[in-house]
Amino acid sequence: MVASTPISEDLIERIVAREPRIDFIRDQSLLPPQRFAGDHAGDPAFRRTADQQRQFEQLVDSAQALYGLPDEQPAALRRTVRSNPNLLWVHTMAAGGGGQIKAAELEEDELNRITFTTSAGVHAEPLAEYALFGLLAGAKTLPRLLRQQRERKWTDRWEMGLLSQQRILLVGLGGIGRVIARKLAALGVTVVGTSRSGEPVEGVAELVHPDDLVDAVRDVDGIVVSLPGTAATENMVNAKVLRAAKPGFTLVSLGRGTVIDEPALIDALRDGQVGFAALDVFAAEPLAPESPLWSDEKVLISPHTAALNSAEDRLIADLFAENATRFLDGSPMRNRVDTVEFY
Repeated sequence: MVASTPISEDLIERIVAREPRIDFIRDQSLLPPQRFAGDHAGDPAFRRTADQQRQFEQLVDSAQALYGLPDEQPAALRRTVRSNPNLLWVHTMAAGGGGQIKAAELEEDELNRITFTTSAGVHAEPLAEYALFGLLAGAKTLPRLLRQQRERKWTDRWEMGLLSQQRILLVGLGGIGRVIARKLAALGVTVVGTSRSGEPVEGVAELVHPDDLVDAVRDVDGIVVSLPGTAATENMVNAKVLRAAKPGFTLVSLGRGTVIDEPALIDALRDGQVGFAALDVFAAEPLAPESPLWSDEKVLISPHTAALNSAEDRLIADLFAENATRFLDGSPMRNRVDTVEFY
């Protein structure tokens, strides 16, 4: 197994201690230094010499398994897959690593040969807290509070919302959505969640089929979107959905930005249909400087950073170690990418 993305020596030792059968190869001089926890691409100022690049490619081309995409680049993964017929497993750092695999544009036989896994579930806790943060900011009228503070204006009092009196719709009940549901239920929120299977989920009072999204949003006070970006989810939260919801509702987006129709969201913010939006992800990243979302005081923007946490690297390493054991034992691996839907 070869490290093709930054990882500390401490974490390599942790992985090998948990699964001593693996030979974890790395050359730290060929990997960019991490600037912060979860910095899987490493310092963008890092450059390899031509000789170092050859060494790096030789290393990843010798692997049966890769810890991360080479340089976190789909094109580099494609080159490696085609140069290394012995590669059998690639673990992606991203929870939504299926999108990276899709972008590599691999052939069908390559997708069948290699098992791809993701870090899904590792980011559930910080993203669930971000969801609560966004919903509370909307309920407690954060834009008005900030505006009046800037203007040093002491006005008459006004009523703020209570999450315990609200209905919140979770569009997505995967690993992230399930943690959000438990936290919201603990606060007394009535949680509604989308589900294709209809299987009960802890903390969710009502389940609705994604095909019934327009009807489901009519009486909710907030919507949290945590779905991955796939062909099936693209623009799922569209103008029809946004317009069917209760006027002034709160929207939190923390899955993939392509799930929400961004022009429709901008229109819905402009006329107050959406009362507040906390957005961590966008259809195209980085968000273009000319986007009206930047200047809308009803919008809180975070640059796809809500998932980062000091525990992230350790949790990914532990997941990789568990999957290494499953890989060696021929057992089903966790978070395997569906190479049809790339999820």
